[in-house]
Amino acid sequence: MPINEDFILNLIDKFSSAAVAELKLDDGAVHIELRKEAACIPAAAAGPPAGALAAGSPGGTGGAGIEGLHLGLPAVPAKAAGGEAVTSPIVATFYASAQPDAPAFVTVGSRVKSGDTLCILEAMKMMNHLEAEFDCEILSVKASSGDLVEYGQTLFEVKRL
Repeated sequence: MPINEDFILNLIDKFSSAAVAELKLDDGAVHIELRKEAACIPAAAAGPPAGALAAGSPGGTGGAGIEGLHLGLPAVPAKAAGGEAVTSPIVATFYASAQPDAPAFVTVGSRVKSGDTLCILEAMKMMNHLEAEFDCEILSVKASSGDLVEYGQTLFEVKRL
């Protein structure tokens, strides 16, 4: 898809109404960065700091030949029977690892630090890294790579450390 004025205006329009704090787009010839002030974003959708953004995707470079188009999503815990449930903040495809043949980001028994990637959630060709909000141990993984997950669906059960 060529990056022209209509594409940029459409991107700005979509970004304005989305619960995304920052978007970076770089196709080699054009570099676009969009940011919202924290006051403009609902508290639940504010997400992680800009440093949490990075390029990458499972098995490829993202959508339509454009690299670096993904955002980090915070993992929001809820109460679960054995600990706390980390639920999906979006409807997406769940990926346990960055590549099909790579090891999973986390497995049962893994101890993770705040900010570590738990999984990747792909929605609309955007790779969203779901990150731990606090240090924790993974008690169970409730989704498999390639699964379609719903908003609010439990992905992991964790215990705070």
